[in-house]
Amino acid sequence: MNAPERISLPDIQSRPDTRSIVIDRVGIKDLLHPIRVRTAGGESVATVATAEMYVRLPAHATGTHMSRFVELLEAHEHPVDLPGLRELTGRMLQRLDAESGFLGLSFPYFIRKLAPVSGVASRVDYRVVMSCDMRADRGVVQTLEVTAPVTSLCPCSREISDYGAHNQRSHITIAATLCGDLTIEDLVAVAEQEASCEVFGLLKRPDEKWVTERAYDNPKFVEDLVRDIALRLDADDRIARYVVESENFESIHNHSAYARIERDRRVPAA
Repeated sequence: MNAPERISLPDIQSRPDTRSIVIDRVGIKDLLHPIRVRTAGGESVATVATAEMYVRLPAHATGTHMSRFVELLEAHEHPVDLPGLRELTGRMLQRLDAESGFLGLSFPYFIRKLAPVSGVASRVDYRVVMSCDMRADRGVVQTLEVTAPVTSLCPCSREISDYGAHNQRSHITIAATLCGDLTIEDLVAVAEQEASCEVFGLLKRPDEKWVTERAYDNPKFVEDLVRDIALRLDADDRIARYVVESENFESIHNHSAYARIERDRRVPAA
C-alpha cells in the first residue's frame, strides 16, 4: 500500500496582520491535564491541574499556534515545582517565539497528617495555584497561592457564654509573590498555625477532645486570622507581596464573615 501523499496546507496564523494591535495574552485556559507535583520532601505526587497558558502576540502577527501549548504539556514528564514551572514557562516562550507569557496551574494537593493524640493518618486536601509570569519589560514574577481549611472559634461567644462557644470551619487563602524559595507546605503551615485549630481528615475521640479544647483556648475573629498571618508574612524575606484572605462559614449565621489584607513589602507601609 502506498504511503499517503503529503499535502501542503496554508498556515494562516503565520501571515502578517495589518491592524497594528498587540494582544496582551492569547492562548488556552481551563485545560485539564494530569501532572506530578514535587513535595517539600522531594517526592512527587499525582494530581490533575487546570492550566492557563498565554503569550503576548506582537502587532504584526495574525495568531499564535494553539496546538503548541498542549504539545508542551504533553512532552513535560518531570514533577512540577516553582523552579520547574519557571523552566517550563521559558520553554513555552521559546516554542511560541514570544517575548512574554504566563503559565498557571491550579490543582488539589493532598498532605498526609497525623491526628494529634492517636496518631492515625489521613489526608487533607488543599487548593493550590502556581503561576509564572515572564515579561520582557519586568522579568519574572512567580506566585504561589494556597487555600487551607481551618477551624476558627469566636472570642466574643466564648467570653459572653456560660459554657461553650460557637466555632466554624474557615478557608484561609494566602497568595504570595515570591523573591525566594517557598513551598506549598510552608504556606499551609502558616495558615494552620495561626488558626484556632487545624483540621484533620480522621480523628478518634481523644483527638476530638484535643482539637475542641485547642480551639477553645485559641479563639480568633476573622480579623485576628488575617492580621496574625500578615505578621508572619511580613517577617518572611522570601515574600515580596502577598494577599491573605479568610472566609469563616459562620455556624450561627446564614452568611460568611470575611477579611482581607493586601500588602507589597517593597513599598513602605503608610
